[in-house]
Amino acid sequence: MVELWLATDEGPACLHTSAQTFSCFVQITDKLSLLRACRRAGLAVETSEQPFKKLDQQPVCVLKTFSESQHNTLRRIARNEEITLFEADIKLSDRYLMERFIYGSLAFIPTATAPRCIHQQVKVRPAHYLPTLSSLTLDIECDEHENLFSIALAGDNAAVVMMIAPPAGIPTPTQPLPFELIVCKDENSLLRELERQIDAADPDVILGWNVKQFDLALLGRRAARLHQQLKLGRHGHTMSVRELDSGQVIVDVPGRCIVDGIESLKTMTYQFDSFSLQHVATELLGKGKLIHEDNPLETIKRQYFEAPLELAKYNYQDCTLVNDIVAHTRLLDFLVLRSTLTGLEPGRPGGSVAAFLNVYLPRLHRAGYISNVRPEDGGLASPGGYVMDSKPGLYQHVLVLDFKSLYPSIIRTFCIDPMGLAEGLLSPHNAVEGFKGACFSRDKHFLPDIIATLWRQRDEAKRAGDGPRSQAIKILMNSFYGVLGSGGCPFYDPRLASSITLRGHQIMQTTADWIRELGFDVIYGDTDSTFVHIADAKDRAHALALGEQLERTINQRWHQTLRQDFSLPCYLEIEFETHFDTFFMPTIRGSSMGSKKRYAGLTQKNGKQEMIFKGLESVRSDWTRLAKDFQYALYSAVFAGQPVDALIKDYIVQIREGHRDQDLVYAKRLRKPLEHYTKSQPPHVRAARIAEQWRADNGQPARYTPSAKIHYVLTTQGPQPTEYVTAPLDYDDYIDKQIKPIAESILPLIGLDFTTLTNDQMTLF
Repeated sequence: MVELWLATDEGPACLHTSAQTFSCFVQITDKLSLLRACRRAGLAVETSEQPFKKLDQQPVCVLKTFSESQHNTLRRIARNEEITLFEADIKLSDRYLMERFIYGSLAFIPTATAPRCIHQQVKVRPAHYLPTLSSLTLDIECDEHENLFSIALAGDNAAVVMMIAPPAGIPTPTQPLPFELIVCKDENSLLRELERQIDAADPDVILGWNVKQFDLALLGRRAARLHQQLKLGRHGHTMSVRELDSGQVIVDVPGRCIVDGIESLKTMTYQFDSFSLQHVATELLGKGKLIHEDNPLETIKRQYFEAPLELAKYNYQDCTLVNDIVAHTRLLDFLVLRSTLTGLEPGRPGGSVAAFLNVYLPRLHRAGYISNVRPEDGGLASPGGYVMDSKPGLYQHVLVLDFKSLYPSIIRTFCIDPMGLAEGLLSPHNAVEGFKGACFSRDKHFLPDIIATLWRQRDEAKRAGDGPRSQAIKILMNSFYGVLGSGGCPFYDPRLASSITLRGHQIMQTTADWIRELGFDVIYGDTDSTFVHIADAKDRAHALALGEQLERTINQRWHQTLRQDFSLPCYLEIEFETHFDTFFMPTIRGSSMGSKKRYAGLTQKNGKQEMIFKGLESVRSDWTRLAKDFQYALYSAVFAGQPVDALIKDYIVQIREGHRDQDLVYAKRLRKPLEHYTKSQPPHVRAARIAEQWRADNGQPARYTPSAKIHYVLTTQGPQPTEYVTAPLDYDDYIDKQIKPIAESILPLIGLDFTTLTNDQMTLF
């Protein structure tokens, strides 16, 4: 039986299917040996001679067992016999849904009388349905020993903070609170109250910030210490928490989806210097937490004992910040739409391989093939994207032409597909030649057609202004290359991934050659982008017209080339994306060679000038605010043709006179425990050690654990944490390591030298 929880227009429902068998495959040559081993172990296995084969054309047999324990026993027997099973790691519920082409939504006939909306023996079919999900954000506060202080809930049908009464009690609020405050006498009553509140609000989704790894994991541990089960699921079902050796936490709350804000934003491809709630809320919403120290634990403990109402407000504010981020990013809309495309549960992070299997495997089965197994050694690395050597310099009028979804369009154009490879190798005379010996069938494939469908859906989403759907489709399409090149995918084959990336190299190089033939200078290329210097452009309007002309010309040539040389329709499409009025491509520091993935440019967007930085100090999290401000100011002046002498000298004066001390802070995250840094002692580690010693001397708990961020400055006595600075700042070091490298990267291009500019000034200090 498969149990499915649904959100419907009539409220939540639970479906129980008829009994289902567990299926996997074994190569025919191993069938008898495996069945003999199963009989010796007393395991009943049903076989079927349906005509399936592996992608290498070897025939296989279907194996069926009748319970999860039997299926696990079969897998153990096969391992002991050194026999490979295929598709044995696919969950029963995933196979049940994917083989019916059910992705995210379904239709069923409800049982006439279904107690508590539990429908028995139902049959399901695919359907298109977008639910309106109710959600609730959860956040806890505790001390370093995991003693709970309070739990806040905010969202649909709940606005509450439950707090264990501190020794001095909780004063009566002088003003109305935006939430209900419920006082509990101990942890046991706190957890029981949480169960009541969750049951009353009955959310489809429980949200939080690191809610799986921290909040729910800690609640599970506290309940276990009290010898309790935490019934947060629907119909009184118990939450289960599994903490794996890898550190990953698996949380299951029957009837409810658990969505972590950090995981989900990463799935949406958001990038931040830090995924702390404070940082993300400030970036997206322009507001932050009520306690915003880097490590607020001391303040939380003090507030609990001395000002519990302030802690309750802080606890509740964290929930509302998460809700505001979810609304701002339309996160739940994105996750629901991703589910309808891939069948992945909304709360599942990443899942590119699982999404690919859900979409691809049922089609493959209907063609009589099964998937391979994941390579045990992780597979060989495939060639990466094309990056050409750059031509460093300061340019006027640079155009950027990007291939639209280059890798998906290569897959679609050149028929790249796992089954297409198997069929192409059978009939290479009429196949599309790939790389590393690959041949792809022109008509027996699935992936090009899947991409074509997704492409049309994305265009429709764009026209409708449906951002979450467009983003979900884009991420899915772009994941296909990574999946085929991943050792964690059973379809991994170096010929597949290489036929994508090396074709990309060929396309980028050919495109650059065509542009040069037209008399323009290609100064850089990166994966799918080509940077073109238009030396003879009269003005911005002329450069824009040339960009549009290049776009038309390159697209026409690719259509002609693919038709003549490959007899293939062309789905490649280059777009004139950006015009830079001024563009700077630096050299590799300490070398005359051009750098890669590092540049800056001045462009116009919506009628306003905008500076774009890529890979330079202004976008790197491990450089100081001073460096970022200086680079922006210096480049802006250079790009505008303004003198820079006074600007540079003024920055040095401000530094030496202490006016920029607040901008001299470095921030870097620890990657491992402090005691594990033995071979090297980088500055942030030395600063963290000083901070920990100071905290120990003052009776305070350790603060800098792995992934903690240390803020420090460089002093005349070396790096010191910002909370414990005992020596003067080393201004010479900041000028030499932060100001000078940035200036020296661009000043020679305008005929200036940093040392010459600053020599007279340096003698004053």
